[in-house]
Amino acid sequence: MAAPFFSTPFQPYVYQSPQDAVTPFQILGGEAQIVQIMLKPQEKVIAKPGSMCFMSGSIEMENTYVPENEVGMWQWLFGKSITSIALRNNGPNDGFVGIAAPSLARVLPIDLAMFGGVLLCQPDAFLCSINDVKVNNTVDQRPRNVVTGVEGFLRQKLTGQGLAFILAGGSVVQKNLEVGEVLAVDISCIAALTSSIDVQIKYNGPIRRAVFGGDNLVTAVLTGPGIVFIQSLPFHRFSQRIARAVTSPNMRENPKFFVQIAIFFFLAYVVIVSSLILTDV
Repeated sequence: MAAPFFSTPFQPYVYQSPQDAVTPFQILGGEAQIVQIMLKPQEKVIAKPGSMCFMSGSIEMENTYVPENEVGMWQWLFGKSITSIALRNNGPNDGFVGIAAPSLARVLPIDLAMFGGVLLCQPDAFLCSINDVKVNNTVDQRPRNVVTGVEGFLRQKLTGQGLAFILAGGSVVQKNLEVGEVLAVDISCIAALTSSIDVQIKYNGPIRRAVFGGDNLVTAVLTGPGIVFIQSLPFHRFSQRIARAVTSPNMRENPKFFVQIAIFFFLAYVVIVSSLILTDV
């Protein structure tokens, strides 16, 4: 059985596949975690490109195109990768590989066989997998769930009977919803949920709040039965706070910001005046 998502750092766990193959793994660290997976000869791990952190000498890595993992031509044109890396142990002895989270995120081990073989995740949640796991980007096409510009509805869909490792930011809470039980969650805080949960969208206030900014503008109303993983610090929210601190500081926090603006306008003025003088000449 796979580890619970709140697994203690450095505590080893084992995953037993439907074919009775046993794979030990550890989740290391508190934030920006690493999952270390032990591989027997000829066993392999499929991972997101650029996620490999370390590996033993017997592990060989290759970049491979996996059809079921493709995100589509349009997503590829806008920077999405349509390849994965395969890490295989080609040595005679057991080896190991460390797969790292690309940001301040926790690694959640998900045994898909325990979730009915299907799990819907936030964009780019997939980190790596063992055995039968397919990854597809999917959009929930139900009319009540389609909201233009809301990134949270472009989810990754994990299917299969293997073990998948996904990412979630901050602290993670698992909620088990009973039949008919309702839970309202900020849309960006949903890390993953089972396909049995019914999702409806609720706007908390007038649409004009979206123009002038407003947190918790869109709420997802979830109705059970099913399981949802809730993250306290979505990556895009974290990055937005950093961007605001860098691009919109006040004078006391970053006086160089206004000095840089003054220099920019001074140089622009010099260039314009110089071009006018040269034109007259």
